[in-house]
This record gives sequence, structure tokens and C-alpha cells, in this order.
Amino acid sequence: MRNHFLPLALSLLMAAGAQAAEMTAQEIVDRANRAAYYQGADGRASVHMQITDGQGRQRNRHFTLLRRNNPGPGGGGQKFYLYFHSPADVRKTAFMVWKHIDSDDDRWMYLPALDLVKRIAASDERTSFIGSHFFYEDVSGRTPAEDRHELLEQTADYYVIRSTPKQPQAVEFAHYKNWIHKTSFIPVKSEYFDGDGRIYRTYQALQVEVIEGFATVIRASISDTRIGGHTTLGYSNVDYNLDIAEAIFTERYLRNPPRQYLR
Repeated sequence: MRNHFLPLALSLLMAAGAQAAEMTAQEIVDRANRAAYYQGADGRASVHMQITDGQGRQRNRHFTLLRRNNPGPGGGGQKFYLYFHSPADVRKTAFMVWKHIDSDDDRWMYLPALDLVKRIAASDERTSFIGSHFFYEDVSGRTPAEDRHELLEQTADYYVIRSTPKQPQAVEFAHYKNWIHKTSFIPVKSEYFDGDGRIYRTYQALQVEVIEGFATVIRASISDTRIGGHTTLGYSNVDYNLDIAEAIFTERYLRNPPRQYLR
């Protein structure tokens, strides 16, 4: 696997990677989770989603993503808010997650055509997010405590981790493998295996840049052989530590979006 990082990014992050030479699989996964989802106290990004189906047909979505960490040690709860700007069939749709560590996440979707706030059941977290190859769970991330982790190997650049669900009846995969970059701890590739040992779902971080001192995925893709095709995400206008008000992450703002954060 080729290195996805610019020389500047590597130089900024090399020291942190050197300190992590002797880590357990759980420690590596916990640190990767923080790198992927907890950079800064909060964050905002403009996201372009391109969905390509098995016949090569494409659909595009554009939304703003807001995220706020709950006070306390890193790796705790979080809140996420997504607002869709286009196309017309999803415009003004809003999605919110309250991420919990010791219980199921809470998820809501506002459907403007019906003026309805719909609760997303925990059993639906591994189903398609707004018609894409990403799942609802992918928006806020899977909690590391839900799986058992094993360090399979180390390459020059990556830790290779195998993760097996503690409650296999609750998910569609038998296990998955993560390639975690040693210097940034960004997961750059994930492969999901079915019960027969076949890879059916693959995630890749296609481009990573250092933004405001944080290693940040700015282009990613996921594919699924069961339905064919893939979905690509491109992130722009990424900002951290904006002091986003916690009140934004409430049902009121699903119906009345916070315009000051969506420009």
C-alpha cells in the first residue's frame, strides 16, 4: 500500500508515531478512533458525495458536516449534525447523531417534504445512509469497545488490525481488517469479510492533508460488491475548534438549520 501523506504531513507527525512502537492492538485502535473522529474540540466541513451504482450511473449530494466533542477525556461521546444543500430531492434534509460510548447512539433524520423528524432505530445503523454505500454508523464511527482487536502484522508504514464483533448477531460482517498509518494513526483502508471469508466491503482514505495541525482525510471511498458500485466523499473548507454551540445539536435545529455554520 502506498503512503498517502505529503512530506510535510509526515514530518509533522513522525515524532508521535515513533513513540507508539510498542502498543497493544486495543491501544492502536483507540488512538486511530481519536485520529479519525476526535480531532480538535469540534469541526466543520463541506462534503461532496458522489454515488456510483453498479451500472456506472452517478448521483451527487452536497452537505455540511458539523461535529462537537462532549466535554471530558478523548474518546468520549460526540454530537454530529449534517445539513443537505443539494440536489433538490434531499435539499433541507438534516441528520443528527448523539454518539454514546456505553449505549446505542441516538439518530434523527428531518424529512422536509413531510415536515417530519424520524428517529433512526439502532437496528438500522448498518443500513445505507441516504442511498449511498456508507452506513448510518459510518457518519459517527463504530465504537472500538464493540469489537475484539488483534494486531496481525506491522509493515514499514502500517499496523494491520483484525477486529471481530463481540455481538456477531448484531452486524452483517464476520470481521474486518484495518490498515492504520503508524505516524498519524489515520485508518487508510478497511476490508469487511463475510462468514465465508470473502471481502465484500472496502473503505479507502484516498487523500490526507494536515489542516490546522491535524491529519485530515479529505477524500475517501467505499465500495460494496453485494450491490456493486461505490461512493466517494470529498471534504473542503475544513475547520477545527470553532466553538460550535451545543444547542445546535437539538431537534429545533433539524427544522431550523443554523445558517451561521452552513455558509
